[in-house]
Amino acid sequence: MTDGRGVPLGALATAGQAHESKSFEALLDTVQIRRRRRPDAVAGDKGYSYDWIRAWLQKRNIETVIPTRSDQPRQRLNKRKYRRRNVVERCIGWLKHCRRIATRFEKLATHFVAMVTLAMIQRCLRILDPSNRT
Repeated sequence: MTDGRGVPLGALATAGQAHESKSFEALLDTVQIRRRRRPDAVAGDKGYSYDWIRAWLQKRNIETVIPTRSDQPRQRLNKRKYRRRNVVERCIGWLKHCRRIATRFEKLATHFVAMVTLAMIQRCLRILDPSNRT
């Protein structure tokens, strides 16, 4: 999960065969945004287009920026906000440039999450100080 500027906020490791939408609530619970625990809006791809996710977000007054799947009735989508989802994809792409993460060098999930956390810290430091490229 990242914010609108591409700063990684949280990560969660799941089993390889588990769909990522199953861990949606747990991922949002790992993130604290300033004093609040919830974001203003959540953008995702069609893989997150489930009624229970939309209801969960609506219950917490979080704007849903998720396009509907072809088997669902159309809902209005804020295209301006959805275009910003590429920031998340770029952050994930950057994390995959870290060799230990891309090749899943760490076999234990706890070690892998620790390496992802270190890479996220490095990403945050780069965003805070762009002159530091090491």
